[in-house]
Order: sequence, then C-alpha cells, then structure tokens
Amino acid sequence: MTTEKRLALVHRVIVPSKDYPKEYAILVTDTRSIFIPQEKTRSSFVLRGEMRFGTALVTDTRPNTLEDYGQRSLESLATDTRNITIPHEAVISLALKTEEQKFRKRDFFVWLTMKRQGHRFQVYDFEMTYHNGPNSEAIIKFYMVPLGMYFKPQRQTETRQAILKDYAMDALDTFQEVLPARIISS
Repeated sequence: MTTEKRLALVHRVIVPSKDYPKEYAILVTDTRSIFIPQEKTRSSFVLRGEMRFGTALVTDTRPNTLEDYGQRSLESLATDTRNITIPHEAVISLALKTEEQKFRKRDFFVWLTMKRQGHRFQVYDFEMTYHNGPNSEAIIKFYMVPLGMYFKPQRQTETRQAILKDYAMDALDTFQEVLPARIISS
C-alpha cells in the first residue's frame, strides 16, 4: 500500500452559490483534491464583490498552512461531510478561465480607483468537471481570490493583474502535477 502525499494547499478559493458564496482551502494530494470550507468571516455581499474584483476586500484573515491540516488524517478530511473530495481519477476536465467584469453602477468607486491605478477587473476561475457516481457528472466552479495577507505585501512591488495571475498559475501548476495533461486547458 502506498502512502498518499500532501502536495500543496491552495489557501483560498470562493465557490459561488445563489444563497451564500463559500470560501474553501484546497488540500491537493497525489490522488485527490479536498475542498475544506473556511470559517465565515465576511458577508455574502463582500464575498460576491471579491469574486467580481478578484481580490480580498478584507485583509485581516490569516491563511491556513499545509501544516495546519497535517494534524488531521487525510481519511478524516475526506470523509468529513462538510468537505468536497474529488479523486483525481474522476476528473474529466479542468479549465482555467478569465472573466472581465462588466461595469455596474454600485461598483463605481472601486472601478474608479482601479481605473486611476491603471488596472482591470481580471478575475481567474477554474471549472472542474468530474464523475460524481455512475453515469453522473458534476461541475465545481471556483474563483481564485487570494487572501489579503497574500495580496497586500506583493502589492508594494507588483500590479494587481500580475498578483492575481501568479496566484491562478500557482494553482494551475499544482493541478498539472497531479492530473493528466489532456484534462487541463486554459
């Protein structure tokens, strides 16, 4: 029997929902990805804004690390009903997409600030399609929205667009390590 290896942790993604978007960390092992829900630290309004702008609007939340999840066994994480566990062998496709957000009146001040800074509303998201039982497929869409603790220090030397692209590409590199090349597209 081979031991499953913890490879990486994507600190934060947001999964859209009609009721309330949910924040997850993704623990990536060599055989599966486990979406672990994070504590609710923001309102639905703030999370929806973060999905639109691609960046955390609240900066005081400390991200979990791979070591934080090292205390729990992978089996206990995989069987926890709050978590979403997707075996890599069940993944049909993974697509990295970008969305340029359309202007809305209520976003005027954020739009104006970003425009003055010379930035665009560039949001990166993934769509993962996977087998969810016999003759059944499911899709999970998740937005790559880094926590403020990741974003803020880098903002001193990099553009918003470069930081968001790096965050999405780091996750893509992680998935490329564990998924067959034919599954991933961008």
